[in-house]
Amino acid sequence: MSGLAIGLIITALVVIFGLLTAAGAGKLARLDGATYPAALMRAAAAFAAVLTLAAAVTGALASFMH
Repeated sequence: MSGLAIGLIITALVVIFGLLTAAGAGKLARLDGATYPAALMRAAAAFAAVLTLAAAVTGALASFMH
């Protein structure tokens, strides 16, 4: 497998994991009694947090590789 293919697969997995996390956060917010807009905001925050964490880990790993 080429490096590009591996990068695309990892990117797809991170996005899928982020979407699953966002869906779980939104569902838990609704079960807690939050309104739909508030639950959507919590889901969006969870998705952004997953992507931010993935970018930070990637940056940290990239600095060790060089």
